[in-house]
Amino acid sequence: MNMERYSKVCVAGVQKALGRLLLCCRLCGMPGHGLCADCRALFPVNLPACPRCATPMPAGTSGQPCGACQRRLPPFARAWSPWRYEPPLDWLLPRLKYHQALEHARLLGSLMAEYLPEADVGWAEAIVPVPLHRARLVRRGFNQALELARPVARYAGLPLLGDAVVRVRDTPAQVGLERAARLRNLKGSFAVRRSLPSRVLLFDDVLTTGATAEALTRALLQAGVEEVRVWAVARA
Repeated sequence: MNMERYSKVCVAGVQKALGRLLLCCRLCGMPGHGLCADCRALFPVNLPACPRCATPMPAGTSGQPCGACQRRLPPFARAWSPWRYEPPLDWLLPRLKYHQALEHARLLGSLMAEYLPEADVGWAEAIVPVPLHRARLVRRGFNQALELARPVARYAGLPLLGDAVVRVRDTPAQVGLERAARLRNLKGSFAVRRSLPSRVLLFDDVLTTGATAEALTRALLQAGVEEVRVWAVARA
């Protein structure tokens, strides 16, 4: 077999293997076009949740703000997240973030797009993903918030402004830090480098304490944005 023929056979084999992989569930491996019905049913719906910051709330408290929001409202107008950061999201998202499983971004972003709140979609003028510092972006190779937001923006019909905000400080990892420490860690970390519309949706993979969303919201408001709402794939 000559080399040209050999190369074509190899490419065809890889394409077939990828095709079979894409038809399988990412969680159990059964046929499911990325996610089978049984595994999809395992996604922990974030209800009830605080209407202001999307913090998971106990049953029977639907519509009531959480204690933190009653004490001090965040600078963003509201937050929404369809799922809680529990199994299987606490496996899928780290696989995307730390193991370059970009197919998880396409899967989760497309699935999230099916649940978008119409009130936010009709209100928003653009989506801004939470940026990574350039050094971390080089190490990781991609911004997970941007990749997750791509199918969401397409579905919502909204511009995705991935270059609107930069992270000017390479802050230490936020994992394990309390909210106050995260806020100190993030002070002065973001800079807006282009004009933005009045109504912006801030997009992240996981909303944990809300410190990143708060710091970035303040930067957007200082740059002239009138109102910021937050979307995240999962809420801790």
